[in-house]
Amino acid sequence: QVQLVESGGGLVQAGDLLRLSCAASGLTLRSRVMGWFRQAQGKEREFVAAITWSGEGTYYASSVKGRFIIPRDDTKNTVSLQLNSLKPEDTANYYCAARRPASGPLYNPPDYEYWGQGTQVTVSS
Repeated sequence: QVQLVESGGGLVQAGDLLRLSCAASGLTLRSRVMGWFRQAQGKEREFVAAITWSGEGTYYASSVKGRFIIPRDDTKNTVSLQLNSLKPEDTANYYCAARRPASGPLYNPPDYEYWGQGTQVTVSS
C-alpha cells in the first residue's frame, strides 16, 4: 500500500522559511516524478514544484521560482520542499504527489497517482 505523508507546515511570518517533507512508503521515489502542489482556501489546487530523479531535473512554478527549492537527497525515500522568503500569498495546504515519469505535464494534478494528506502553511503579514 502506497502512502505519502507530509510534515513541516506551520504558522510563520512573512520572510520566514519552512521545510516541508514527504515520506513515502510502498514505492521508491527515485522511480517516480514527485510533485508539490498547494491549495488555498476557495481556490483550485496549483502546481508548485516537481523533481524527476531519472532526468535529474527540478521544475518550479513562476510564483515560487527563486524562493522554493526541492533539495535532491538520494539517501532517503523522502522528498522535501524548502520554502524561503515566504509571503502571505503562499498560505495554503501543501500536498506531495507521485506519478510515473511519462504521465504527461508535470503541472497537471490528474496525472499524479498518489497524494498525501497535506500540511498547512500559513504566512502572516
